[in-house]
Amino acid sequence: MPQLTRRGLAAATAVLLGATALTACGSSDSGGEAGAGSGPVKLTYWAWAPGMDKVAALWNAEHPDIQVTVQKQASGDDLVTKIITAAKAHKGPDLVQAEYQALPTLVSNDALADIAGEVKGVEKQFAPGIWQQTTFGGDAVYALPQDSGPLMFFYREDLFEQYGLTVPTTWDEFAETARALKTKDPKKALTTFSANDSGLFAGLAQQAGAAWWTFEGEKWKVGIDDAATRKVTDFWGGLVAEGAIDNQPMYTPAWNKALNTGEQLAWVSAVWAPGTLTTAAPDTKGKWAMAPLPQWTDGENATGSWGGSSTAVTSDSKNKAAAARFATWLNTDPEALAALVKESGIYPAATAAQTSGALAKAPDYFANQPDFYTRAAAIAKTTAPAAWGPNVNVAYTAFKDEFGKAAKARSGFPAALAKVQDTTVTDLEKQGFGVAK
Repeated sequence: MPQLTRRGLAAATAVLLGATALTACGSSDSGGEAGAGSGPVKLTYWAWAPGMDKVAALWNAEHPDIQVTVQKQASGDDLVTKIITAAKAHKGPDLVQAEYQALPTLVSNDALADIAGEVKGVEKQFAPGIWQQTTFGGDAVYALPQDSGPLMFFYREDLFEQYGLTVPTTWDEFAETARALKTKDPKKALTTFSANDSGLFAGLAQQAGAAWWTFEGEKWKVGIDDAATRKVTDFWGGLVAEGAIDNQPMYTPAWNKALNTGEQLAWVSAVWAPGTLTTAAPDTKGKWAMAPLPQWTDGENATGSWGGSSTAVTSDSKNKAAAARFATWLNTDPEALAALVKESGIYPAATAAQTSGALAKAPDYFANQPDFYTRAAAIAKTTAPAAWGPNVNVAYTAFKDEFGKAAKARSGFPAALAKVQDTTVTDLEKQGFGVAK
């Protein structure tokens, strides 16, 4: 996104999820400092990650002057709605865990504080593409990155050797590998195109240079049907249409079986894939390997992301400086990051933590690849920036519906993308958002 301000974002965005727009000047009591009043500063933190209370307990033991209480929440759209509702009533917590794609909606509703003054220099600890998701490319800082999900290529090392396949470094090579496998064994598939998780497709488009939501003056511009995303759509849709890859959704019993039996040899996924494979394909432990995502042009070096969240300070916090201090510790301190990995199972966004502490050793499932996290950290640094907007949920639902039908029919992918674009624009206009054509 171009340089944005809170007022400009609020002016360009109407209210999502049925809430009423709030003023852009911030809560009157949001600028309090740590230590004000008598006794310790007490902060509340809404989060959904498991074990977050155990991580906060480490902070509380070392900081008697600032005590943090974690209140477990549901994730996704339910939490976004709850945060906006609380902000409207000026009864929000001090901190919230927020997915990157939810930040524009929360900022436009004045639910989050700008903490740029409290976190100066912190951006150096994160990959530029990840940091950009918390700043929208401007000077304001609306959250600190917590975890990320850089995309990678996971494949059955033993079966690649058995079938004489080479790990693809470009998407053209990926397509040729899929076709070669089908020629050698029609019952096998390199992978599947799945429409039941929009985040993967968004990450693939991100790698290709897509910018689904951008800002023109005081209006949103939707670019879901842009050239980069059409390239990704044509590529995967073409492979499905010719039968070079499967068209079945992920996370089903049939998909698990395909991975476990070797019917499917590879999976384009994120750094958290080992945890999923451990459950989905337990019999293949130690037989998989990880490589960088194939590139659109030989010699390029970029990846997309699938998932990830941040820690934000709310506009309602009466102890903004203290809350920002805790958020900084939570997402940059070695002890805190190690605890997040252990207790919450996250892949930290802070680059220094991606090869140290709890991530110094490869996942048990990938014990055959001892440099797993070293390679993952190098890939994570190449994460391309993402451009999120205020109705990601609508676009994601439309993707599942339209691309699900196209995958099942093995045709109609370009039309499906156009439909997602139209549905997203129509929803923005219906909600009262300013939309640039």
